Amino acid sequence: MHVTRCPIPVATRAPGGETNAYLVSATETRYGGAGGKPAILVDPAAKTDDLDRLLEDYTVDHVLVTHTHPDHVGAVEPYAAATDATVWARYGRVDRFRDTTGCDPDRTFTPGTTIPLGDERVRILDTPGHAPDHVALEAGHGGPICCGDCAVREGSVVVGAPEGDMRAYMTTLRRLRAIDPPALYPGHGPEIHAPRATLERLLTHRTEREQRIREAAAMGADTVAEVLETAYDKDLTGVRDLARATVAAHLEKLAVESHVAWDGQPAASLADD
Repeated sequence: MHVTRCPIPVATRAPGGETNAYLVSATETRYGGAGGKPAILVDPAAKTDDLDRLLEDYTVDHVLVTHTHPDHVGAVEPYAAATDATVWARYGRVDRFRDTTGCDPDRTFTPGTTIPLGDERVRILDTPGHAPDHVALEAGHGGPICCGDCAVREGSVVVGAPEGDMRAYMTTLRRLRAIDPPALYPGHGPEIHAPRATLERLLTHRTEREQRIREAAAMGADTVAEVLETAYDKDLTGVRDLARATVAAHLEKLAVESHVAWDGQPAASLADD
């Protein structure tokens, strides 16, 4: 299968100010019939001339999103209407999908659902953490994965409370590492050609951040703000709110694992194990 990336300028906190839309298409030598190559449109963040031109060479049969954050879903409705494609949403998250896209889905999927594309199939993978409804798309058996906001080639992914789940996110990274795909196509930034190394880097980053947060708690930090000042040693101008949400997500994970005492309140006390 082929994966084609189309960066789209959109209101996003991600570096670069773009979200990637993707066309996952059947292998050219294996499809038949009139019209363009059958394809799935993934994460149409906004309607743009570049994406319109790209779609001219394809027959879009399906529209999906990796998750329903606003910077990934802005053009679901117009492209669904223009292509008459089947619109999919995650089972159990239809209201969330409808609220963010303004579009009623035609069908729902669950992790493990496969969607036919020509004589090949795209498989839905459960990849929560960054968002509770997050999924990824595996393009053919053992093929590349459109991973949404699970990974980026450089930097790290925001996993912020209350919606982000750090425990689930780190499990997702380990699952993707175990699959060991040939490439990852992220929601932001360029293709990831060395997925295993990138996933290990992201796991290491999260583990090291978590250790610094535990050390801050052990030193007596008992609010998110105090933990933040101790656990981060870089300039947080413009991203302090994201860093605070990330600290809270780490604390929630550590509390579940009984490493700290944390009840989610700004003045909650912390205790090292």
